[in-house]
Amino acid sequence: MERPGSWGLEQLGMVEVRRQEGTRSGRGYVEKCLQGEALYGDDFDADEVEVWLQDESEAYLQLTRAQKHDYQYGYHALNDQHGYRHLPDKMFRAVLGVGSASGDELAPIVERCAGITIMEPAKGFEVSSIGGVPVKYVRPQMSGVLPFGDGEFDLLACLGVLHHLPNVSRTIREFHRCLESGGYALIREPVISMGDWRYPRKGLTKRERGIPAQLLREMLAATGFEIVRERACMFPVTARLRHVLGQPVYNSKLAVFIDNLFCSVRIWPNRYHPTSLWHKLRPACLFFVVRKPTSQRHSVEGMDQRTQSV
Repeated sequence: MERPGSWGLEQLGMVEVRRQEGTRSGRGYVEKCLQGEALYGDDFDADEVEVWLQDESEAYLQLTRAQKHDYQYGYHALNDQHGYRHLPDKMFRAVLGVGSASGDELAPIVERCAGITIMEPAKGFEVSSIGGVPVKYVRPQMSGVLPFGDGEFDLLACLGVLHHLPNVSRTIREFHRCLESGGYALIREPVISMGDWRYPRKGLTKRERGIPAQLLREMLAATGFEIVRERACMFPVTARLRHVLGQPVYNSKLAVFIDNLFCSVRIWPNRYHPTSLWHKLRPACLFFVVRKPTSQRHSVEGMDQRTQSV
């Protein structure tokens, strides 16, 4: 049986090597992070994690209050195209939404959910039900250990949340522990730096930063997940379609189709932190559909798996 936070050193591979290179206080470490060779915050100790999470929670509340009057969830078509339609056609007995606020992202599949739990740090989002399905709210713990039993869920959705957290690799290990064998997780995250996090950035919280694509793949594979599907999404030009559509871009199937075309082109630079305009012309996010194998063999084959076609 797995234990919270258990992850053998022999399974860490390149992730552990990159985490151990350099010191966090030195300029060399920051440069490695900006080059996408290490993930800033992933090796923070307990005190540093607590400060990070306090900063992030307060900043998130400020952003949501500023956007409260014109809020509309804006990723339904994107989530369907790259996530929900690639799940098995079945009822899910226990669904976990990580950082899902009022659960808007789960609305499209609520008819296939027997029960929903939302782990949400910010207060004020609670709803009693979504589409008639009862919702239970749980607060995350500072330790990073998810307050759930082994194999408690058969579906987990974490859409645009991990990049707000310091210890991403530990959180992914916890996802794996809390999913039953054969369970699925949907993960969408920015894989660009989102700017230099050492300085204020408009519209962003103090701590958030993207997760380098290769490191994210390595974390998922080393934890034991099978990568069922991986797709790049959210090309910067797509966002400009909002002036034409008059609605959130990624609620439009047409916009998502166009975005998919842009992101499928292989000429874009693979650069985590841009230093020129050309570097900014690349997909901003990766969308993963991953599965916890029914057999518990850990395999690095997932690192080399070819993604399925649409």
